[in-house]
Amino acid sequence: MSVPSPCIDVCQMNAPTGWCEGCGRTIDEITLWSRLDDSAKLQVWKLLPERRAELQRRLSPETGLPRARP
Repeated sequence: MSVPSPCIDVCQMNAPTGWCEGCGRTIDEITLWSRLDDSAKLQVWKLLPERRAELQRRLSPETGLPRARP
């Protein structure tokens, strides 16, 4: 079973952090995703909860973030 993409079709990069406001990945992680092995994909997934929490803190309460798929 391959590791699914964390993409939730909200593709907007946050300039201060360099992370996608939808999934929390960097542009390099997004670009390389299809070429990463499952181990590398899991490493990216492990970073996302902390990144999304940081993005949530940086965005206004009215804006919020969409929920990530598990």
